[in-house]
Amino acid sequence: MRKKLIAGNWKMYKSPDETRTFFHDFLPLVAGHIRDEIVICPPYIDLCAAVQATKGTNVAIGAQNLHWEKEGAYTGEICPRMLLDVGCTHVIVGHSERRQYFGETDDIVNFKLKAALEAGLTPILCVGEVLEEREAGLTEDVLRRQCLRAFHALSTKKAAKLVVAYEPVWAIGTGKSATPQLTSEAHVLIRGEAAKAFGQQFADKLRILYGGSVKPENAKALMAEEEIDGALVGGASLNPKSFAAIVKY
Repeated sequence: MRKKLIAGNWKMYKSPDETRTFFHDFLPLVAGHIRDEIVICPPYIDLCAAVQATKGTNVAIGAQNLHWEKEGAYTGEICPRMLLDVGCTHVIVGHSERRQYFGETDDIVNFKLKAALEAGLTPILCVGEVLEEREAGLTEDVLRRQCLRAFHALSTKKAAKLVVAYEPVWAIGTGKSATPQLTSEAHVLIRGEAAKAFGQQFADKLRILYGGSVKPENAKALMAEEEIDGALVGGASLNPKSFAAIVKY
């Protein structure tokens, strides 16, 4: 039985003070909740406040991105060690917005994934198709390519902490959500690619999350699917009550 993971991606929202206020309101709502793993990924400047606020609780903190080098002259970037030192345990890798707006290629995603795993972080690897690819019947091809490149030169042992999030890009922030059936089919494909790369035993244990307009209203139906092992939540994770409702689906 795979333990579900419910992760919140705050994107470019909230100040440190707003972060502290969020956790003041959110933590009592999920106190004692051990059925699912809970992770929140705020902006870099909020990480210290988030780690301090959640110390000793059932909520873990992750970053939204990282650089693959251990250190160096990379202005504006953050390396894995910095995330660990501040108290992060998780990191999002290859989010569609990173690919779309900042030119991250499949190879860059591979570099980042390997760096995160090497450092001991739990990476949440994002894969998913855009609307044009879905309408052209290319979803399977896109997912296979993204998985193949992300998993390249990665050993089964090093990949042990890997988590994958399927995010159909056309459903992110649009209010449209892929049906549980469509999502389940994509997860089966991703699990199959993981089996090819790392073996069936690994694939059977791999947690595959769904992301794309996850809300309290649809969380229960999505989480009821056997192939869906949790959610990567965007906008609904910014509100303590709505995110707690998703956690408690």
